[in-house]
Amino acid sequence: MSKPIRIAVLGASGYTGADLVRLALGHPAVEIVALSANAKAGQGMAEVWPHFAMFPQLPRLVRADEIDFGGVDVVFGCLPHAASAELLGQLAGPRIVDLSADFRLKDAATYADWYGGAHPAPRLLPDAVYGLTEFARDRLPAAQVVACPGCYPTAVLLGLLPLVEGGLIVSERITINALSGVSGAGRGLKEANLFPEIAEGVAPYAIGRHRHMPEIDQELSRAAGTSVTVSFTPHLVPMNRGELVTMIVETRAPLGRLRAALAERYAAEPFVHLLPDGVAPATRMVRGSNHVVVNVFADRVPGRAVVVVAIDNLVKGSSGQALQNMNVMLGLPETMGLAQAPLFP
Repeated sequence: MSKPIRIAVLGASGYTGADLVRLALGHPAVEIVALSANAKAGQGMAEVWPHFAMFPQLPRLVRADEIDFGGVDVVFGCLPHAASAELLGQLAGPRIVDLSADFRLKDAATYADWYGGAHPAPRLLPDAVYGLTEFARDRLPAAQVVACPGCYPTAVLLGLLPLVEGGLIVSERITINALSGVSGAGRGLKEANLFPEIAEGVAPYAIGRHRHMPEIDQELSRAAGTSVTVSFTPHLVPMNRGELVTMIVETRAPLGRLRAALAERYAAEPFVHLLPDGVAPATRMVRGSNHVVVNVFADRVPGRAVVVVAIDNLVKGSSGQALQNMNVMLGLPETMGLAQAPLFP
């Protein structure tokens, strides 16, 4: 057996970090050698996450500055924005897969505008690869830093990029309504996320200025060859995980051509699936998996279409895509460690 890939997970006490550990435990080529969680340093993973009680081989949690990165091949950054770049910007050896927002935006001024402070490591931005795996595969093997897309941009871009690249929709007029499970807000204690506050209701948030907006605009603009500014409204849904985006677009081609473009682009993709005509994507179809389901429907208004995409926000929207990127970076089978079927019900 070849030497295992030694990984460190920074921020293992958060939802994305824990899901990355869960997936990595099933990856035959990976050895987890370090786990950090500054506020919970010294604790075992099972003390923080009871579902890891049957994995005593997991390293104990330490402060990030206590890790010997000389013994690490790949670092997964599951830290909040700014904290991630501040730490990862100091590493010279391991390859980096960052799950924060710190390396997604190419323009440091745009980052400062949306994230409320100067970028901690702007020198890394030009060479960081935006890791939407299906559209970054050729650049990943040489990448030192890979920026995993946000969960909302992952779903949006997988649904729209083939249509924008083909000139099949009017890129200047795109309206996106997105719904996400509460895990997307992180594990920190927030009054608005308490069970009595969110149960039995749905509410929009960050109306008109969600931090994923510039990321979506950036990638759609690149595909369109012109500036794109989307209308995007996220909603919090009382479920643990899952994400559904519904996008209203104006078309330049018949619905059949839109459907054909999606079918052709994703025909060979292991994780992105165009559903049969008329079948609506739903979060239950992908829960707990790295899979994506997409479909396109005619709107009642002539010249408009509705594109719908469902993902698991913690897997394809975060930790699963991070491992998928690592697989491509290191020349491993892309699906390795990610073959889990969706969990239903």
